[in-house]
Order: sequence, then structure tokens, then C-alpha cells
Amino acid sequence: MKIPKIEKLPSGHYFCRLRINGVSIPITAESEDECETLAILKKAELKAGKTRVQKTPKNTTLKEAMEKYIAHYRSGLSPSTVDRYLQYKDGRFKNYLDLKLSEIKWQKMIDDELKLASEKTVANAWGLVRPSLKHVGYPVPRVKIAPVPVKEIPFLQPEEIKPFCQAVKGRTYEIAALIELHGLRMSEMKALDWKDIDLKNGIINVRGAYVKGPDGFVDKETNKNKTSTRPVPIMIPQLAEALNAVDKKEGRVVTIHESVLLRDVKRACERAGVTVVTNHGLRHSFASLCFYLKIPNRQIKEWGGWKNDATLNRIYIRLAASMQTENKNTFTKFFEDKKSANGTDPSAL
Repeated sequence: MKIPKIEKLPSGHYFCRLRINGVSIPITAESEDECETLAILKKAELKAGKTRVQKTPKNTTLKEAMEKYIAHYRSGLSPSTVDRYLQYKDGRFKNYLDLKLSEIKWQKMIDDELKLASEKTVANAWGLVRPSLKHVGYPVPRVKIAPVPVKEIPFLQPEEIKPFCQAVKGRTYEIAALIELHGLRMSEMKALDWKDIDLKNGIINVRGAYVKGPDGFVDKETNKNKTSTRPVPIMIPQLAEALNAVDKKEGRVVTIHESVLLRDVKRACERAGVTVVTNHGLRHSFASLCFYLKIPNRQIKEWGGWKNDATLNRIYIRLAASMQTENKNTFTKFFEDKKSANGTDPSAL
């Protein structure tokens, strides 16, 4: 379902505005994914002639509010999102779950939880409470949670990628590691079937995801967003060789458990003497290598399935150390030359 462009507000929240039958409906959420989910579900509701609950029963508890929200939106949410929400519902704010909403001192609830969990965990759990209160018509209180620092995920420098590829050569996880170096998410890679691999044309057709839901792992027909379904060219010759060498090309391409793959990837990094990265770090390495090779952002987004430049630039693209040195030397060289690039003596300016 198509929705308007989502923008990040100065407050850090995400916003978009629906326009249906001449009516303007603002959608605001803590995260971009939540904003997209709420917009999709709100649009579906209005088209179906449904509305949210407008009044809160006097005896509604925090747990009941969250249960109502999850039950109402469950069919439209990813199984992994539902699973995460259920964990938050049962595992966070335990001393407040059975209290009536009107009895809760919200900032104290947050402060108490911060003694038990990290700021990120509490912020994520509040990301369920907040829309749950909205859903049942209860005023959402203002609370303060310390800003969650962006965690820098280690990635391979360009000069480290070839030694890493050599370290995984011939290993049982070689194909998995090299597919991740093509920018696929773990869930996308796990969903790959051999029918998605076009060896003749050298294409990986990324579609669907294999995610953990409340009842275990399930196949999800769609990826994280509409741009995630995409063809990715097989660009590392070693991957093409490894795929062609497989005798039985049936079923899932990668069957190794992600925790085992994580262990093996780290060991390969250690053997190669390169930066130790995670599976997701290989996705970061892909984006950074593309940037290093001066591949246009539009092409990187298409290959990696990113929705917008903001996400790509903020999280995934970081200058490789060698590029920083090269740029520094270029800047310094300007002052060391007797004449600047335009032929003018800098001292005469």
C-alpha cells in the first residue's frame, strides 16, 4: 500500500501526512518503521470504514491496552514485530502491567525500568506503550528517556575484504558470507530458495524474508519494505564459483543457523587478521565498499534495498580509513603547493 514520504522531525520523531477523501490525517511515531506501519494500517482502516476506539474503559490496565493494540493490528504487522511486541508486553514494566492507566505515574515507571534495562530497551518498550495508549484513547504522557546513542557496527575496510573472502573460501559457510557481502539482510538470505538464484544471468532475486514470529520461524512473503524486493547481480566471482559447485540445487540456499554463522564469520576475520565483524557488519561493508568505489547512491540503494538516502547515509555509509587519509592528504597538499589548484599563489590572497 502506497503511503506519503516519511520525514524526520527536529524532535527525532517521524512524521507523514495521509490525505484521504479530502481529509488530512497526521501520523507521528517514535521510529520510521512504526510510522510506516501506522500509516498503512490507518489507511486500511479508513478504506474499510473502521475507526479506532475513542474512549478508554475506566478499569483498563496497561497490559490490557497493549493486548488490544497488538490484537487490533496483528494481521498487518510482521511476525517478527508481533513477537517483539509480545516480549515487551510480558517482559517489561512488570510492576505496572496490572495497574489501571489512571493510576500509573509514567515517569516513575520509566525510571524504574531504566534500573533494570538499557535506555534502548526501555525506549523500544515505550514504543509499544505509546501507540497502545493512543489506540485505547488515553492521553499519551510526556516522559524522558536518555537519548539512545547510535551503535557503530564494525565493518571491513576495502583492503580487508579480499583477505576475508580468501579466509571463507571452501568453508561450509562460504556462500552465506559472500551473499551477505552483496548487501542482503540475514532474513532475506535465509529466505532464498535455489529457484531465486539465476546462475545463467548472474542474478540473486531477493524476495520475501524468513523471520522469527511468536510460533517460531516463518516465511514472510514481503521483505522489510517495498524497495527490498529486488534483483541483485552476483558481483563477487568467488560466489558464482561456489554456487555453481553445489551439486543439489534444491530448497533453501542457506540452512546454517545464524548463531553458528556469526561465530564462523568472526573466526574467519580473526584468521584473516582483519576487523572482526558480525553478519550485519558484512552488509555495512558492502555499502561502504560501494561508496569507496564511487558507485552512485541510487544504485547502492537498489542493490541493498534501502528506502532513502537518509537511512543509507546515516547508518551504512562511513568513509573507509584509507579514503579519509587520501582526502586529508589532498587537503594538506593544497597548502604545500607553491600555487593552488587555480594557479594563484595562496600567500598572495
